[in-house]
Amino acid sequence: MLNNTGSNMSNTKLNIALVSPEFYPLAKTGGLADVVGALSKALSQLGHQVAVFLPNYRVVQSEYNPQPTSLRPVQIPIGEKQAEAKLKEHSLPGNKSKIYLIDSLPYFDRQELYRDPKTGVDYKDNDERFILFSRAVLEFLKALDFKPDVIHCNEWQSALVCAYFKTIYQSDPHFTKAGTLFSIHNLAYQGVFPKESFSKLALSQDLYYPMSPFEFFGKLNFLKTGIHYSDLINTVSETYAKEIQTVEYGCGLQGALKARSTDLYGIVNGVDYSEWSPELDKLIPTRYGSGRLGDKLKNKIALFKECRFSVPKLNWPALGMISRLADQKGFDLLAEIASDLLKKELVLVILGTGDVRYEKLLKQLEIKFSDRLRAFITFDERLAHLIEAGGDIFLMPSRYEPCGLNQLYSLKYGTVPVVRATGGLADTIQDYSADGRGTGFSFKEYSSEEFLKTIERVLTVYRDKAKWEVLQRTGMSQDFSWERSAQKYIGLYHLAIKTKAKA
Repeated sequence: MLNNTGSNMSNTKLNIALVSPEFYPLAKTGGLADVVGALSKALSQLGHQVAVFLPNYRVVQSEYNPQPTSLRPVQIPIGEKQAEAKLKEHSLPGNKSKIYLIDSLPYFDRQELYRDPKTGVDYKDNDERFILFSRAVLEFLKALDFKPDVIHCNEWQSALVCAYFKTIYQSDPHFTKAGTLFSIHNLAYQGVFPKESFSKLALSQDLYYPMSPFEFFGKLNFLKTGIHYSDLINTVSETYAKEIQTVEYGCGLQGALKARSTDLYGIVNGVDYSEWSPELDKLIPTRYGSGRLGDKLKNKIALFKECRFSVPKLNWPALGMISRLADQKGFDLLAEIASDLLKKELVLVILGTGDVRYEKLLKQLEIKFSDRLRAFITFDERLAHLIEAGGDIFLMPSRYEPCGLNQLYSLKYGTVPVVRATGGLADTIQDYSADGRGTGFSFKEYSSEEFLKTIERVLTVYRDKAKWEVLQRTGMSQDFSWERSAQKYIGLYHLAIKTKAKA
């Protein structure tokens, strides 16, 4: 049974260790970084002591130059060898959290975070990289004399923290009272490695056997260990928390998740409105609000100029997508309807990188429909903000979506979202109805036909400017601020502490 947590929690201030492979603005490949960055800010603003830990990647070192701490390096066993890790620190304006970087040049001084750009596949030693990261976090928590009330781990890259915590560090007096929370942001990414990698963990070989917390179809699964060893588990929407316990969405771990269903919760991500609000946005040409929707047109003009679309098409709706180019995000549906869609009086702007086949397809379509489609195959934060501000409609036809953030950004920018009703998209977007209620448009069946029909329904409403403005303002009035979500996380932290105490 799935329960939810309320926000009526004790006013006790907590020591929170927030462990993540990404953190905005220092290191980002997707929404995880936004979530952890905003959550840390919200928790610290509520008076809690927050220590964030992430790897000191090359991009962090080159762009932010974190400073060494006075702490001695620690030696981390990885199989039969020892790897050295140092600790650096950094601070950010507007975020009171302490930010700590696990520094190891051989493991983290690389061009990308997880993938070798030369081969296009993950680094072969990602197992060793995040073994070192996970264990170094615990060692440096001790060296810093930071006694956490809760350790909040995110995604497979930090899952081993939970495993080490309940094995090697189980009796360590520094961690006696600490509870653990493990957050799954996307179950599809699990950190699966050959079974031989288990010997690198420096744990008893007796812990690896068929159906054990570490074993997954004859391999080692980092994420599975987090599910088993954490005190509580959460994912980033209530619907997704239910979905991942089924064969369709469970990615092979539905049994492990169902076994812990009473400890599994869903909390919808919040939005950092200091970063994502058209009234405050420093990256868009013209700021605006629900009372100045006319100024949104100035951003549309800027977007058209960037895309080299002709000015007479300004009265056409501008559709936007900002996404990883992958099947999960519905690009297979888009591929099927692209020719029919781009014959309509509309323009489509896409920003993202991902599967090579979709990158090639979009470039081919851009040549064929040069007056209607512009595909930016890159990562560009400024352009992402411009698409939200200058677009009229935002497309998210995801096969599955743990939470999603762009539909929440789109609401605040008056850019009407079109989503498939799955995961967090189902939890956050109310389908528009004939009586004018709703915040966007959604469809249930994962099919290109339903996707196209929904877009056509949107275009009909778009042509009625009075109805459209009501829809925009309704979306802009929605509140998905992080303080609300942070209060729910605090509730889970207290529950994790109680769960640990009972164990």
